[in-house]
Amino acid sequence: MGNKKFIGYVGTYTKEESKGVYSFTLDTEKGEINDVNVAAELDNPTYVTVSKDNTNLYAVAKEGDKGGVTAFSLNNQTGELTKLNSQATAGSPPCHVSVNSDNTNVVTANYHTTKIESFFTNDDGSLNPATFVEHEGTGPHKRQEKPHMHYAGFTPDDKYVIAIDLGSDRVISYTIDNGEFVEVNTFNAKPGSGPRHITFHPNGKLAYVMTELTSEVLVLEYDSENGKLSQIQAVPTIPDDFNEVNDGSAIHITSDGRFVYAGNRGHNSIAIYKVDQVSGELEFVEWTSTEGNWPRDFVLDPSEKFLVAANQKSNTLVLFKRDETTGKLTVSQSGVKVPEAVCVKFLNN
Repeated sequence: MGNKKFIGYVGTYTKEESKGVYSFTLDTEKGEINDVNVAAELDNPTYVTVSKDNTNLYAVAKEGDKGGVTAFSLNNQTGELTKLNSQATAGSPPCHVSVNSDNTNVVTANYHTTKIESFFTNDDGSLNPATFVEHEGTGPHKRQEKPHMHYAGFTPDDKYVIAIDLGSDRVISYTIDNGEFVEVNTFNAKPGSGPRHITFHPNGKLAYVMTELTSEVLVLEYDSENGKLSQIQAVPTIPDDFNEVNDGSAIHITSDGRFVYAGNRGHNSIAIYKVDQVSGELEFVEWTSTEGNWPRDFVLDPSEKFLVAANQKSNTLVLFKRDETTGKLTVSQSGVKVPEAVCVKFLNN
C-alpha cells in the first residue's frame, strides 16, 4: 500500500450553506480526516463519481431550471478539479452518476424525470450530449406514484447498465447500442420494496440490492450471459422493533467479497453482514451508529481499513476504523463538518 493519505470528495445538497463539491484528505496513519475544502462550486452536486484512472470526476448538478452532469479534469496529486464542460437539459438534476471502467461512457439516473441517460466522453473526459430512455410504472407505496430512477451503473464486466427504479420495484439490465439503451432483462422486486442501490460481488456472480422502502438487502444471483438477476435471499437492515421512519440508503461490499455494509436513514446506522463465500447469502453481524442524522451514503477507503459515512442532516462525516477479520466498525473520528453531505468517493488506489 505505499499510500498513507487518500484524497476523497463529498457531493452535497446546496440548499443551505454548502457551496458544492468538497475535497478532503484521509490520513490512515493518524486515523483522521483533514483539509476539508470546497473543490468545485456547483448547485446540488449530490452525487459524484471518479474515473478508474483518476483523471476525471463527474458530478450531477443543477443549472438554473436544467439538470445534468458536469465533467472535471482531476489532478490526482493535489485533488484539484478543473471544470471541462457540462451537459444539462430541462428538468431536475439526476440523483446518481457512474462511469465505465475505460472512462468512455457516463450514465445517470433521475429520480424526478423517469430517465436514465448516457453520455459518451471525449478524449479529455468532457461530455457529449445525452441519449436517454424514459420509464413507466407504479407501485403500491405512496412514494411509488411514478418511476423514480435511483441508480444507473455498469456491471463489473461493463457489459450492461443496471438501472434501478424505486417507483416500480424494478432492476433493469440494459445494453447500450450506438448510444441507445436496449432492455435485455428485468428483475421485479417485491411490490412496495422500493429498490435503491446495488453492489456486485467481486466474483461477478452475485449482487446485493438495498431497498429504501422496506429496509432490506436482497441477495441476487447475476448471470453475465444475459444480464439476468434472480433473488436467493432477503435480510432486514433494521431491528424488528424499530417503528420509526427508516429509509434504506447506500450499500457497498469489500473488494474481497467477505462483508456487505448497508446504510439506514432514520435508524441512523450501518448494518454489517458477513458473506457466505459459497452461497453468497448474508449473515447479520451488528449495527453501528453513524454518530449523526440521516446517513445518505458511505464509502470504504482504498485500503479498506476505514469507512467514511456522510450524515446529511447533521452536516458531518464520520470516520470508522474497520476490523478486516470481523467486519466491525469503531469510530475513529466523528463530527467532521461538511454541510449537507450526501455522497462520498475516494480516488482509486
